[in-house]
Amino acid sequence: MGKEVNGVSRSRFEMFTNSDEAVINKKLPKELLLRIFSFLDVVTLCRCAQVSRSWNVLALDGSNWQRIDLFDFQRDIEGRVVENISKRCGGFLRKLSLRGCLGVGDSALRTFSQNCRNIELLSLNGCTKITDSTCNSLSKFCPKLKHLDLASCTSITNLSLKALSEGCPLLEQLNISWCDQITKDGIQALVRSCPGLKGLFLKGCTQLEDEALKHIGAHCPELVTLNLQTCSQITDEGLITICRGCHRLQSLCVSGCANITDAILHALGQNCPRLRILEVARCSQLTDVGFTTLARNCHELEKMDLEECVQITDGTLIQLSIHCPRLQVLSLSHCELITDDGIRHLGSGPCAHDRLEVIELDNCPLITDASLEHLKSCHSLDRIELYDCQQITRAGIKRLRTHLPNIKVHAYFAPVTPPPSVGGSRQRFCRCCVLL
Repeated sequence: MGKEVNGVSRSRFEMFTNSDEAVINKKLPKELLLRIFSFLDVVTLCRCAQVSRSWNVLALDGSNWQRIDLFDFQRDIEGRVVENISKRCGGFLRKLSLRGCLGVGDSALRTFSQNCRNIELLSLNGCTKITDSTCNSLSKFCPKLKHLDLASCTSITNLSLKALSEGCPLLEQLNISWCDQITKDGIQALVRSCPGLKGLFLKGCTQLEDEALKHIGAHCPELVTLNLQTCSQITDEGLITICRGCHRLQSLCVSGCANITDAILHALGQNCPRLRILEVARCSQLTDVGFTTLARNCHELEKMDLEECVQITDGTLIQLSIHCPRLQVLSLSHCELITDDGIRHLGSGPCAHDRLEVIELDNCPLITDASLEHLKSCHSLDRIELYDCQQITRAGIKRLRTHLPNIKVHAYFAPVTPPPSVGGSRQRFCRCCVLL
């Protein structure tokens, strides 16, 4: 084998001879051609490989296959395709997405793990055939793994987390959403051996209790993102431990965790000043008192989902308008105590002029066209949701559009009562909602 040039041996360049009549192959150095090929996606590389023998060598060189997303290419692949890719890419491959590839199982991923030992990012989201065996292979052969997505791989158990803790100490981000066999034992093993974890997505892991959160709070000081949506057994006790141990937390989702109270908002305000995203939909025990503490301490908030936080009033909006100048997205759907006065404060706050992009007000019965008048100064407002706001009118929306012509307004108006039929013909009326 000859000396390597940019990952391709010199002997492989020897097939570029003067007999190749393509001008581009004569004019450009082969190293430059290889560099150009490195910017192409998977589909384009495959097409280029069919142009000529010389281009086939360049297109299929492993150095061009460092990042592969088969979701954009072909999802109904079989395991042998993954095995072939791994043999071609070898140690070059850094990122691979097999999201939604239902035909890929443990055997193919064992071959992949053996061949691609430098893999750093791997998505197996929705690969429902895989089991703990795959994580054992990754643990054994892929010590550089940093990001792993196992969402909806429902056969995954605590054994997978224990294997990853033993062989993948550099793990920074793990998604095991909807892996509902996971318990505190798996979480404990994982966090004790992977202290660099920055993102944990545990959505739908319904067996998790406060004990699991205590392990996270004690061993994950670098944690930035935590998703616990619909983990219905957790309470204030576990989440307060998270707040006290994870001061770098920027994104927290506890939507559907109905047991939590204002104590969580106080803990976030006192311990997590970098918080940017908070999703607490359907947490009906939260009140203005908790959000006041949060707003006064977390000035970097950008996105808040407060849907069905039914106890909050205009008082929460007043505090957000004063203390949260970076607010971009705010959902207040089903917050039935919100009135025009709260929207008035929001519309005159520091976030309104340049920041606020989305506001959702579905099922807010006290909201009227006056709220739309208060939002006219929100020049960055891109979308507003107004379904089932009975006091909002078409005229009010039209006036808003004169100031914000590009805004997307989603509203519902009951269809006009059809007139009595005349003669034998009957006029048909669409019963669908009107999307403005």
